[in-house]
Amino acid sequence: MARSVRGIEALVAAEIRGSGLGVVRETRHREVWFEAAPGADLRSLRTADDVLLAAAVVDGVGHDRTALRRLARAARDLGAGLMAPADGVRVLEVSASFVGRRTYTRFDIEDAVGAELARPLRLTYHSRRRGGRPPSGAMAWRVTIEGDRAVIAVRPGDRPLHRRPYKTASVRGTLHPPLAAAMARLARLEKARTVVDPCCGAGTTLIEARPFALGADVRLAGFDHDRAAVTAACANARAAAESPGGEDANGRPFAWTVADGGRIPVADGGADRVLVNPPWGRQVPPRGLLAGDLRPLWREVRRVLAADGLAVALVHDGIPRGFTVEDVVEVSLSGQHPLIAVLRPGR
Repeated sequence: MARSVRGIEALVAAEIRGSGLGVVRETRHREVWFEAAPGADLRSLRTADDVLLAAAVVDGVGHDRTALRRLARAARDLGAGLMAPADGVRVLEVSASFVGRRTYTRFDIEDAVGAELARPLRLTYHSRRRGGRPPSGAMAWRVTIEGDRAVIAVRPGDRPLHRRPYKTASVRGTLHPPLAAAMARLARLEKARTVVDPCCGAGTTLIEARPFALGADVRLAGFDHDRAAVTAACANARAAAESPGGEDANGRPFAWTVADGGRIPVADGGADRVLVNPPWGRQVPPRGLLAGDLRPLWREVRRVLAADGLAVALVHDGIPRGFTVEDVVEVSLSGQHPLIAVLRPGR
């Protein structure tokens, strides 16, 4: 079961199919169910927040507190069939979520299931009820409820997929990596030669774009008004190249530069693709030439795009003028509902 940002479930399913990772069986709220192909490296899935192995599916889970007994019984029935923890693991933790109103909380679910899972495994259950984080290396379980069906699942890896090892540096407003990967997938980067991000932040979008950009001579150019952001992007790009499986065999270069989004240092028509997450004005206020509004940014994006180019933008205040809309995906992010817009230069 792949977990995803709300709204990009279809993109996760498409990546699973296109990468030969498995056969998709069902798409639900923030979930894609699939049968993994033999030997599939599920860690290579870029658009998913996490991948879990479903241990139990529990039907008839109601909205009142009797559901807790049903979930506890299902966890207890797993018994001897539970996957043994890795060597050195002493703690088990559970994270729960549900859709709709219930007369119980996520913490009630976690405690009901966690105590029953920990007992046969001889692990200590760590409750999140009082806000304490579980210790590093804990065996991680997840319970999700949609309608009257619950899923009890375990994470086979040591961390969620969205926690990228390369993110050694960060800045405020940094983009969620699977969402950045979804933007890159929508951009159809296979034949792109120059990919530009005029508001690169910590470099997440271009780093996530790299596996989708197949040209040997592709140039990935990131710009930001904030020098600290550019420094963070450089550090993250180095970490991505040095991480296991992250070596850049084709020598594809990144170029990170301090520059204003209202004056992108790229020639007219010099970008095949633009990927951009503009400052929302919440965590990161617009600065420089964008301090008044974002119109200078969109003028520059139109200017630098090649005639047959594409811009993929995460927009919060509607589609910018001057573009032809090719596709729109609404997502849920940080309590907001921005759009991933796939745009062509307007005529």
